[in-house]
Amino acid sequence: MHWRLITTWDAAPGWNMALDEALLLAASPVPVLRFYTWAPDTLSLGYFQRIADVPGALAHQAAAIDGEPPANFSGPVPGALVRRLTGGGAIHHTGELTFSIAAPARHPLYRGPVGPSYDRVHASIATALGAVGVTASPRGDAPLRSDKESTGMCFHKSASVDLVWNERKGVGSAQRRKGGHVLHHGSIKLAPTRLESGVATVEQASGTAITPEAFAPQLLKAFSRDFGAKLTPDIPTEAEREAAHGRAPFFRSKAFVERR
Repeated sequence: MHWRLITTWDAAPGWNMALDEALLLAASPVPVLRFYTWAPDTLSLGYFQRIADVPGALAHQAAAIDGEPPANFSGPVPGALVRRLTGGGAIHHTGELTFSIAAPARHPLYRGPVGPSYDRVHASIATALGAVGVTASPRGDAPLRSDKESTGMCFHKSASVDLVWNERKGVGSAQRRKGGHVLHHGSIKLAPTRLESGVATVEQASGTAITPEAFAPQLLKAFSRDFGAKLTPDIPTEAEREAAHGRAPFFRSKAFVERR
């Protein structure tokens, strides 16, 4: 089956979220796999989160706007703050590979109950991680050493389907289903970050630093094999680019980010 492959390194935070929305709303019968990173360092909130439930989020945003952190700021290097279309906890987008899949809900990958669709995607990620020396598996019922109360961070709260290694969560996933289509967001932790202390990373498990650009081909290979996908490198269409540019400010807007 033919898939589109879109790669956008160091893209602006609002544009990243707006392009994923455009790919979801395009409702194409052809699935799209997208690999991307963020510039600057970004904190994304889950769609249903209250900003007050993520300590340091407002200071993170203030630092990005003002250029200098407030006097009491103890969070990460100043960056941007956005809200995702998908649920789950907040993610610090640095030292990681973000991917998204936009596909029809009737596609074999997403047909049926939601849980097994996570399992299928995570099985491919586990294969890619194995290729770089990391043995990952679903969490199951066991508690994790990375679980923490009251941080609001995705990687500090785990579910049975989450992919873990060394008793810590290392992959975050969430979905949004709309109009017969699915948007699947995923984050794979490659290196430690300041907001996500104690989580699993590829660097710590393998003993080797790896960049998103270096890890992406391993994930591409696993997805291609497991999904029976022929992935063709592509760029966003003109309509997708226009939609993303038009909506990018919304995903960083005060009204959306701080909505209750």
